[in-house]
Amino acid sequence: MAFAHVTTWVFDLDETLYPVTTPLFPQIEARMVRWIMATLDVDEAEADRLRARWWHDHGTTLAGLMEEHGQDPDPFLDDVHEIDLSVLSPAPDLRAAIAALPGRKIIHTNGTVRYAERVLDARGLLGLWDAMHGIEHSPHHRPKPHAENYAAIHARDGLDPTRAAMFEDSARNLAVPHELGFACVHVAPERGDGAHVQHHTADLTGFLRDIVTTGP
Repeated sequence: MAFAHVTTWVFDLDETLYPVTTPLFPQIEARMVRWIMATLDVDEAEADRLRARWWHDHGTTLAGLMEEHGQDPDPFLDDVHEIDLSVLSPAPDLRAAIAALPGRKIIHTNGTVRYAERVLDARGLLGLWDAMHGIEHSPHHRPKPHAENYAAIHARDGLDPTRAAMFEDSARNLAVPHELGFACVHVAPERGDGAHVQHHTADLTGFLRDIVTTGP
């Protein structure tokens, strides 16, 4: 079985543990744009261009701001995550599917743990996790998909990558885990390209139920 060896189940947060259609990221991106406009004194179009470029080149907008402009991460993170979470709905079926997995369950997010706790609370998914690891636990706030992020989080957690599975909405964030020996699951409407996308699902709840009912 593809997951028979797995003892640690690693979940990304945003657009993995809630549907990609949920309007959270548009709120965050709008707050990022306003922050960039105010910080760099540029117009909205330029701020949005920089936001997108930094995400592409550095892994997160924050990483680009830090590297190119010396941004202090904490005020930025506090501001951009102050969003309306009422758009999230509780997910009792997903909760049951995660709870039924044999072994440890952890969160590994490019957001902060404080933000993750708020999102998980809104989804009814608090209390399931053996550990939560956020961007604040990576040296210099280095994000996924950079190898330094995974090394820091895995060392902090003590997990064995060869006995772990990772669930991610961003296919590029699975490349390093695949090299390390994770069982990699792309959670997205469409399957990403590359050997690092070993499994794909557009229905995380159903995928996890199948793991439990058919055996890992």
